[in-house]
Amino acid sequence: MRKSNRLFYTLILLVFILFNSACAQPPPFIGRAYVDEEKLIEQSTVLLNNSAYLIPLQNLDQLKIASIHFSNQYAGGFDSLLNKYSKVQSFSGSDYSGLPAGQAGIKSLDDLSFDLKLYNTLILQLTDADLNNPEIVSFINANQKIKNVVIALFGSSNALIKLGVVKAPIIWCERVSPVSAFFSAQVIFGGIAVTKKLDRNLSQSYRKKMGFTTEKIRLQYSVPEDAGINANDLLGIDNIAAEAILNQATPGCVVLVAKDGKVIFNKAYGYHTYDKTLPDKITDIFDLASMTKISATTMETMQLYDEGKLNLDSTVGDYLAIARKTNKNDIRIREILEHQAGLIPDIPTLEPLKPADHSADSSAAYPTKVNNNYYLRKDYFKDVMWPEMLNSPLKTRGQYVYSDLSMCFMQQIIETLTSTPENVYVQQQLYNPLGLQTAGFLPLYRFSPDRIPPTEDDEVYRHALLDGYVHDPTAALMGGVAGHAGLFADANDLAILYQMMLNRGAYGGIQYIRPETVDLFTAKQSDVSRRGLGFDRWDPIADHHYPSQLASPQAYGHTGFTGTCVWVDPKYNLVYIFLSNRVNPSLGSKLSSLNIRPRIQDVIYQAIQKGL
Repeated sequence: MRKSNRLFYTLILLVFILFNSACAQPPPFIGRAYVDEEKLIEQSTVLLNNSAYLIPLQNLDQLKIASIHFSNQYAGGFDSLLNKYSKVQSFSGSDYSGLPAGQAGIKSLDDLSFDLKLYNTLILQLTDADLNNPEIVSFINANQKIKNVVIALFGSSNALIKLGVVKAPIIWCERVSPVSAFFSAQVIFGGIAVTKKLDRNLSQSYRKKMGFTTEKIRLQYSVPEDAGINANDLLGIDNIAAEAILNQATPGCVVLVAKDGKVIFNKAYGYHTYDKTLPDKITDIFDLASMTKISATTMETMQLYDEGKLNLDSTVGDYLAIARKTNKNDIRIREILEHQAGLIPDIPTLEPLKPADHSADSSAAYPTKVNNNYYLRKDYFKDVMWPEMLNSPLKTRGQYVYSDLSMCFMQQIIETLTSTPENVYVQQQLYNPLGLQTAGFLPLYRFSPDRIPPTEDDEVYRHALLDGYVHDPTAALMGGVAGHAGLFADANDLAILYQMMLNRGAYGGIQYIRPETVDLFTAKQSDVSRRGLGFDRWDPIADHHYPSQLASPQAYGHTGFTGTCVWVDPKYNLVYIFLSNRVNPSLGSKLSSLNIRPRIQDVIYQAIQKGL
């Protein structure tokens, strides 16, 4: 490869890595060059040996995936793209000599096979140089008999010919560049479709017109120009994020934009806290607060509606026997989801707690962990909070009054219908099958606090910095799992979840929610509010500019008290995500008063409209 070409590809690699690691937005000429190179790669990429339709990978919750590279210089970028879709462990084949086993102190490919025993899906990155070693082909043939094996081959047709005896799927691209590495990684998961077949005879095994085509079934990761947007037109996002941090509206934030099924912008700004110890990263896991209402509770409700287990015109009393002798008995499910049931916004939470209700140590008598050194007595929710909710007054039935209790009641209903805790249900039925890696309740059971920007420093009640523990006090006293709050996630997981919604319930070849149900729940439901069923929506009152000045009447989503939001706009085929911890170290109103979230959203719309 000529020196100028090497420099060009190196620039593209650096730009893409920076772009996807929250450091810099690429200049437009680089973005256009990326798109042009991607088109050339699309023309020279062929999928072979896919008669079992392994590619794109399905059933992600059942796969344990390892990626093995030998001499591929772009392995880092390849693996980073794989990990956008599912958890993938990287192995360097160069750590294994390829010599037969049995020589003391020397690792062989047999040792590599041993180290891979707990993985059922192996992705091998191969180059021309790798196939000079016949032991690698033997390694492939041995493993393809007992595991899923996928080969991403970068290089000449001679390399492909050497794989003539291999039966595993091969994604072959003659162009060797960082962009081809990104491209092939996305093909494996269906982020990009394969459309070409061999244009010539190469060997008895690989002949002209051979090859398999695939469809795009998941998000693609690219640059703004790939969605018809000039990257320069998104620079306003940087300025608004900087303004938010400078004015201490939030110590940091993450912004993600997906357009036309492509993540074209994902950047992190600022730090976890104002002492600037830990910079925000795009992989950080945020307390989503009320985004839980639609990202967990409402989606579970939609699935139960699809299954015929829940009727929107049934009542609370139909599902909860304990409510039949209360004023909640005849409240219809749709009233709850519309926030028109007359429920009060919330019940008193931390204030009524007595010293005997909590302890600094866990025990059988104090099993519910609220945060570090704070455990609630057994059955506190059942004995105190749930009766308070059941006996709370109904003051405004038929009017729109936003209430956290709405989703607390929905949680009790859906858990009764499924006989499964909400956090377990959504993890098993939604998040794991979708390939989500961070979304879920109780994040400290899976992740280090270093990945979770802290919320409030609660000096009055919980006497702790809340880092990985839910900020909402009602959810905290419920053990961190509640219908209205408690969900944590990073931006990429939310992009997948809401691309599924934008796809009208489908993602990765699976229909999670019926299209008609998505349409119903996200549509305007009432004459007295803008709301859908569970979902917030575009406000028809022009002066409100909600969720932003340029959002279309089709837009739906939700905000979160901690400084988060997600908005889906079907008119523009758009998903917009903003994550922050604006309540750190204490609650402030500047994120709202400065209109940070809607102004960023408008920058995106303006960039889209310029590109039309």
